[in-house]
Amino acid sequence: MVTGTGPASARGSSAEHRGRLSDSARVEAFSDGVFAIAITLLVLDLRAPAEHSQESWLNQLLHQWPGYLAYLASFGYIAVIWVNHHQLFTRIAAVDLGLLWRNLGVLLGASVLPFPTAVLSGAFLDGRRPNEVTSIVLYTLVAAFMAFTWLVLFHHLARNDRLLVTGTPAVFFATERRRALLGVLAYLVAAAVAVWQPLASLLIICALPVFYGATSEGWHGVPNRRL
Repeated sequence: MVTGTGPASARGSSAEHRGRLSDSARVEAFSDGVFAIAITLLVLDLRAPAEHSQESWLNQLLHQWPGYLAYLASFGYIAVIWVNHHQLFTRIAAVDLGLLWRNLGVLLGASVLPFPTAVLSGAFLDGRRPNEVTSIVLYTLVAAFMAFTWLVLFHHLARNDRLLVTGTPAVFFATERRRALLGVLAYLVAAAVAVWQPLASLLIICALPVFYGATSEGWHGVPNRRL
């Protein structure tokens, strides 16, 4: 916090009124740990062949293809979130209480994702259409929530340039809200498509992490580097 007299003192008083700031390193380290645990938990749903089954191991492994697809979709989603999170914090100089809570929202979505992934895999292995639809709707709602947490996070940063690295335009985060909103809408569309064709919805789920990976540096045409 700035101390002294005159304009500097006034700025310090203003900063204290809006909340104290702290270094972002601890937030980044904690977030990396959560992402690492979440992405590791995904593999636990992949099953080894049953030793005493009359079905061959090859057939058992091939029969699990929905589980592989669900695993890849979720691994890709969490991986992209981690990359985007890393890119985000290259533009953040300090954190306040509001940013801490919003970041926890992002981590909540990431940490929950292994659960709907397991449900999705089990439903497709079961093969009953109502269960497939239910599992995809559950998955897409969790994924949409995760995209919504990014929308809230970007909104906070767009309104608090005191948290940003010097030279980082606040308009970058204002524009990034569109990318997060697109994710919310796309996952809700995937939920609606699941009622018509679950497999088509599953393909949408797999495609969205590719989009977010391709735009991890920011929406095309928007200033995305430190000036």
